[in-house]
Parts: sequence; structure tokens; C-alpha cells
Amino acid sequence: MVAGRLYVVATPIGNLGDLSARAREALASADLIAAEDTRHTRALLQAAGVSRPMISLHEHNEAQRVSELLARFEQGATVALVSDAGTPLLSDPGFELVRRAAAAGVDVRVIPGPSAITAALAVAGLPTDRFCFEGFLPSREGERRERLRALARETRTLVFFEAPHRIASALQDLAEVFGADRPAVVARELTKAHESVYRGTLGELAARARAEPNFQRGEITLVVAGSPRGADEQERSERLKRTLELLVRELPPSRAAALAAELTGTRRNEAYALALELAQSAGERDGGEKRRE
Repeated sequence: MVAGRLYVVATPIGNLGDLSARAREALASADLIAAEDTRHTRALLQAAGVSRPMISLHEHNEAQRVSELLARFEQGATVALVSDAGTPLLSDPGFELVRRAAAAGVDVRVIPGPSAITAALAVAGLPTDRFCFEGFLPSREGERRERLRALARETRTLVFFEAPHRIASALQDLAEVFGADRPAVVARELTKAHESVYRGTLGELAARARAEPNFQRGEITLVVAGSPRGADEQERSERLKRTLELLVRELPPSRAAALAAELTGTRRNEAYALALELAQSAGERDGGEKRRE
């Protein structure tokens, strides 16, 4: 076990009052603060009445910084990791540091707190029992639409970050790929003075983004309802069943399931369970016919 300790510290996403007492204590007691942007973090520390040595750790230098920080841990140092806003590692730097620190036996602890992801989900009014975070969509239209097509049938609520100058085009692409009637929420400047939450369908939000200049300003988190389990799901299930009914007549269930999964885009374990059921039913029918003969 390495003597040092790493604190992963969540910091406010806008309102400085959201810095917890425990987070302030961790920052004040750290031997070193690893910050995504030292200028940004210095302003936070000044507001909290804290003064500690800092080192930059961002996406462009993390690989180089980790070795240096591991050496500090070996000497018993306590390091606090912070990003510009919210919880580190969630679309922010820090993954490589946490991974290698944990592997080296460093005591890694979290000081939980603000996150734009959970804040947006909390106010969206869309299902939160199952959701997935997709980060930023690709900036190029073709790549963005390709990513969206891959997500179009995702049934979990989707959470995205988006740049203000791309939100209008992103909403337009979402409306065209997911359908204009899909419910969504755009959360802008959460916890800040100009916090705004826009609700509606993707089509309505796309139109509003084009019409209202303020819509395209500030930090934006986008929450989109998942694809409903409806006609598409029923059609897929029926297609899988028809395919397996043909295949199990000639092939063992495992082979029939593998082929059916590939042909229909179904998960193999789902296809295999149905293949076993159909094979058993076919065997029972054949046995019954032989007895009647």
C-alpha cells in the first residue's frame, strides 16, 4: 500500500455555494491540487478562502503528469483532483491518474457533489430509472448523424453535453434521426444566474433553438427520452421467431441462435433462449405425432 492518498473532488458547476464543507476541507488539507485549469481553480480556492500549491492536469498532459504524481504519492503526499466544474472523469480529465493510482495501491477516495449530468436528469422530468451518458456528439454533421443512428433505438434516457454554437444543428439532426415527436429537455447554465430549462419535443426544441438567441448561449446539457418499446420491438421479436422456426428444423439450437442473432440484430442469449423453447416444442409435437401413429 502506497502511503499517499488521492481525493477525487467534485466542484460547483456554476453556483459557488454548492462547494460542500467536505470538499473545502479536502482541498485545504491537500499537499497538492491537480487542476484541469489552474486559473479557474485558483478563483474557486480564493472564494473558499483556501490557498494550496497546484499543478495542471488536463487532456493534453495527463499521461506525462501521472508519473510525477505517482512519485509524490510514494512520498506520502495527499493530492486533490479537480476539474473545471462538476465531478472529475465525467467528460473531464482524471481517468488515467485514478486508474494508475489505484493500480499502484494509492488510497483513492471520492468527495461527491455537483454534476451537470445528474442535475439535468433531476429537473428534466424524463425517466431516470435507466439512463446513459454519451458525452459530446461529434462536431461534424456526417459523424454526428452516424452516432445518432446507432443510438436511435436506445430505450434508456440519453444525456449529452453540447456546445452552444452547435445546439441548433444537433437538435435538428436529433429530430430527423430520432423523430420530431421524441420528448427532450435542454438544460442551460444550470445553477447559474441565467439557468434555463427548455422542455418539448425534439422538433419544437430545434425550432426554438433557431428562433431564440439566448438558447445558443452558455453551458448546455441535453436530455432525450429513450426510444419507446413499440412497433419496432414487436416487429423485431416476430422476425426473430420466424427466422428461428425455420432454422431449428435443420440445426442445433446453438447454431440456429447464432445465425438468427446475426440476421436479425438480436442479442445471442435472447435468440438462444427462444431457440431452446422452439426446439423443445417441436420435439414434443414430434413425440405426440409418433404416439398417435
